Amino acid sequence: MKLPIATFCLLASCISTGNAIELCSRSSPTHTVALLELYTSEGCSSCPPADKFLQNVAQNAGLHPDQVIPLALHVDYWDYIGWKDPFAKRLFTERQQELSAYVHSRTVYTPEFFINGKEFRNWNSGLTSELEKIKQQAALASIKLRQTGISNDKISIEIDSNSSQSGELHVALLENGLSSKVSAGENQGITLRHDAVARVWIDPIAVVASTPKKTTMTVNIPANANRQHLSLVAFIQNQQGNILQAVELTVCL
Repeated sequence: MKLPIATFCLLASCISTGNAIELCSRSSPTHTVALLELYTSEGCSSCPPADKFLQNVAQNAGLHPDQVIPLALHVDYWDYIGWKDPFAKRLFTERQQELSAYVHSRTVYTPEFFINGKEFRNWNSGLTSELEKIKQQAALASIKLRQTGISNDKISIEIDSNSSQSGELHVALLENGLSSKVSAGENQGITLRHDAVARVWIDPIAVVASTPKKTTMTVNIPANANRQHLSLVAFIQNQQGNILQAVELTVCL
């Protein structure tokens, strides 16, 4: 489905005593990790195969998270056609528009994949070779993501980052194991299942080239989220929209 823009803890150490997190962190590797973004909607009949593909990537321990970090961003521009996607946010529509503008595209559509900020149409057959190519690239940024605490509704984190290029640090909270029984719209009567769904998206933080930065923040946990299925993703994007490095940390309870 297309719409003109103008119209709308693997390798992490986790030790806890009660809610006190003594150690829960992950550092990015020396090679570049691919950030695979899927723009999707539960109101889109052509999206379920792409959702399933992203699920398979998320569940592939040989690839995720050392080579690729999958991320499902549900857009809101199909909500009007019969089914309101419970995971959709206007913010994700705006991000898709921004990425499309970087690659000089005049339309957005679902399902649409981006890999490290570039549109990726050959997702169904070309992912393995693309990941190998990206893995051969030395990382242009480093990120260490550390969880320092957790309560019923918030996660406290620290991020140490350094980048060879100026840009932005982004942080998202993802949830796996989600499902919806769709009762209207193009997917009426279907139960849709999702992994790696962005539930929370933090406002980006400016990154200055070759300037180490320590960032502390709290991330709100949605009231209906399953805390056992959560992970945190941090990535650095340069001023041309390219993803320089990404890291994912399973939330420690």
